Amino acid sequence: MTSKFTLLGLAAEAERLSPGLHIVATPIGNLGDITLRALSTLAAADAILAEDKRVTRVLLAHYGITTPSLSYHEHNAEEMLPKILSRLAAGEALALVSDAGTPLVSDPGYRLVEAAIGAGHAITALPGASSVLAALVLAGLPSDRFFFEGFLPAKSGERRRRVRELATIPATLVFFEAPHRVVETLADLAAVLGTREAALARELTKKFETIRRGTLPVLAAQFAAEGAPKGEIVLVVGPPGAAEEAGDDLIDSALETALRTHSARDAVEIVAAELGLKRKLVYARSLQLSGKADRDA
Repeated sequence: MTSKFTLLGLAAEAERLSPGLHIVATPIGNLGDITLRALSTLAAADAILAEDKRVTRVLLAHYGITTPSLSYHEHNAEEMLPKILSRLAAGEALALVSDAGTPLVSDPGYRLVEAAIGAGHAITALPGASSVLAALVLAGLPSDRFFFEGFLPAKSGERRRRVRELATIPATLVFFEAPHRVVETLADLAAVLGTREAALARELTKKFETIRRGTLPVLAAQFAAEGAPKGEIVLVVGPPGAAEEAGDDLIDSALETALRTHSARDAVEIVAAELGLKRKLVYARSLQLSGKADRDA
């Protein structure tokens, strides 16, 4: 049986697909951002494993693809894994897609890939759209080295603790965030990371795509005044820079840790060296901490 799809109003024939699991990147908003290889794979597969069949159906209908879809997501992964592995063992070619972008990035696909590899099945990756990379190249920040964190903790205290752990990574940081938490997250990032340059990317590749750039305190203040933005959000934060860019929260946390086992003088030296800060800056912060401790006593 010949598998077909529609491209620019014309019928195209899909290439025969080898057995195994095919990981297919799909558009993150603009349906035109899909590769010919991805369309051919989706059309020729025995079935498509979709995070949300309703979302995938829009893409398939747009390109005239009639391949049946199966639901595979974090809530049914345990139930579906044996069934999927059984179909792979029978020699089928299955395509894995997420709602948007490249599968396995902030979705349960890695469990399936791990299981398929363990069972000896062939795995093929079809690269394509990625909101992480799209935001990174639009941010105007160093892109030679970056660290993708995904979603930060929902609670502010846990979120700040995690940001402190990430603060010394010598790379641009990339986060996903829910619209209703963006204002609080920007405030926490500013408190911990100080005046680092950052960018907020919203609705990438879609009609209302927006990129806002500025320091973390500036962005935090802007969105605190405007309210939560709508749509899919990616936050990009520049790497550690000059000493003055370090946030008070980060310095305080490092000082408190060092003071547990060292004298005040040694603690200042250790933190200054660890964070790449000027000694006088850390010393001034230690005096403020000491004054606060005295007041609280």
